[in-house]
Amino acid sequence: MDLNGAGTVVTGASGGIGDALVRRFHAAGAKVVASDVNNEGISALAAELNAIRPNSVLAVTADVSTEDGNRELVSVARHFLESDDGPGIDLFFANAGVGGGTLLESTTESQWDLAFDVNIHAHRWAMKHLIEDWLARGRGYFCSTASAAGLLSQIGSGPYSVTKHAAVAFAEWVSITYGDRGVKVSCLCPQGVNTNMLRQSDDSGFAGATNVVRAAGVVLEPSDVADVVARAIADERFLILPHPEVADYEQRKAADRERWLAGMRKLQARVFGSR
Repeated sequence: MDLNGAGTVVTGASGGIGDALVRRFHAAGAKVVASDVNNEGISALAAELNAIRPNSVLAVTADVSTEDGNRELVSVARHFLESDDGPGIDLFFANAGVGGGTLLESTTESQWDLAFDVNIHAHRWAMKHLIEDWLARGRGYFCSTASAAGLLSQIGSGPYSVTKHAAVAFAEWVSITYGDRGVKVSCLCPQGVNTNMLRQSDDSGFAGATNVVRAAGVVLEPSDVADVVARAIADERFLILPHPEVADYEQRKAADRERWLAGMRKLQARVFGSR
């Protein structure tokens, strides 16, 4: 896919990976809708980039934890990005995500609900309102941010691990179901990235989770991840691994799952003790 001139949407764009994706896509010549529940961050981002190229970025405040929020976002984005060949959403990047939650006995139902709504249902709702137009056009590109936790697991947080697995599974299913009808799919699965989510985990009930991530590999900057994403989209690759070692971890897991699980239990015990 050529990002130059492409109509793109990025959710969770007020900071971190989302902010970096908007900047990278914009630098490549895309017209971008930057969406987030936080209006302040995306408004400042849009103003900065529109000063470089007028009317190239639209900030849209949207709560993607609801179907209505996704429906409205798709509708507004279509209008802003429309082009001569129809509704103009060429690329939708479902990047918004939440952490939160720890053990079964301490995680609230609202934390579970929010994780499912943002980390997986938002992807499904967005695609529900994108797919008919994309099939009619014979093209469209859906990208989602999952996590290495979606391929492996996340020590400490049940909601995060479970919903990120679901995000990977949904992306795979969309690719299988619609890939021969013009819909391309990519799924971003990084390890540690220097974002608010990583930093805020230091204040959570499982502060050691940050140490697990940092021990597993290099903590990348969001701009580094965005560069990897842009190259992967250009190549139309499904799995985007800014930390390439994740592919090796996944192979080890598949080759000997019992050994992998035993190793993960040992790692959890070292980090968190007997809790």
